[in-house]
Amino acid sequence: MTTVPEEEPPDATSVLLPGPWTHRDLSANGVRLHVAEAGQGPLVLLLHGFPQFWWAWRSQLTALAEAGFHAVAPDLRGFGASDKPPRGYDLPTLSSDVAALVRALGERDAVVVGHDWGGLLAWTMAALHPRSVRRLVVLSMAHPRRLRAGLADRRQRRAVRYALGFQLPRLPERRLTRPDDDPIAELMQRWSGPSWVHTHDFAEAVERYRSASRIPQAAYGAMEYYRWAARSQLRPDGLRYARRMAAPITAPTLQLHGELDPYVLPATARGSDRYVAGAYESCLLPGAGHFLPEEAPADVSRAIADWAAR
Repeated sequence: MTTVPEEEPPDATSVLLPGPWTHRDLSANGVRLHVAEAGQGPLVLLLHGFPQFWWAWRSQLTALAEAGFHAVAPDLRGFGASDKPPRGYDLPTLSSDVAALVRALGERDAVVVGHDWGGLLAWTMAALHPRSVRRLVVLSMAHPRRLRAGLADRRQRRAVRYALGFQLPRLPERRLTRPDDDPIAELMQRWSGPSWVHTHDFAEAVERYRSASRIPQAAYGAMEYYRWAARSQLRPDGLRYARRMAAPITAPTLQLHGELDPYVLPATARGSDRYVAGAYESCLLPGAGHFLPEEAPADVSRAIADWAAR
């Protein structure tokens, strides 16, 4: 019987995709972070979520550069071409990574934009490193304390049930890296709005993220985000984080959410403003699901540019 050889996993250089941007590595908080950047001007830092990497912001990189900003999209710790250490996937450490990245880019502060996990990280930066955040834009993510409270709602618990499987040891990584399984496509179809899933852009995104998840140790890093978030809920480090996140956010904050987001429900995101002491605005994007930077790229780019320019 002939055995079909297993496909070699891609290496980290596979995410250094060409385009109207440049790539480089920077040292921040003891790890090496890869960034894609474009344009010159005030710094706008774009933080991706799961299962993405920097490429999720491809539309915003070019649009913000054209609008007169220095747009920078890093691969977060554990993703893409950045370092994938065995630990450090808690939100306080990750926020220190990004605050150090602002300084490594030669700036004192930045307009910080975060989607999904990047949104949780953006909220955390604004609370724990307020001097690094000039203005804040959060997409598809409730404030961490609001998200925690929202899990009391049966509908929100049901919405995140898919991610509970990520708590298992080893099995989620095995699924993400097996060529004969497709959890990335399943997850993205589940969380997207109905109009995007039938486009060529969606198919390309699924292929890019599927490949990036097979970079050695990338699946482990991604799952550790979810494991820390769940397992720390009743541990001293998690309770300490929740207390610290009660600090009022002084950065002017814009919150964007998809009207049809089936993962972080719009009802859960509402009420995040109670943790914002500065100026606050929110906008619900009609017809959009969870992946706003890609489902509504023009609307998101315009909203970020307008908010950053104020």
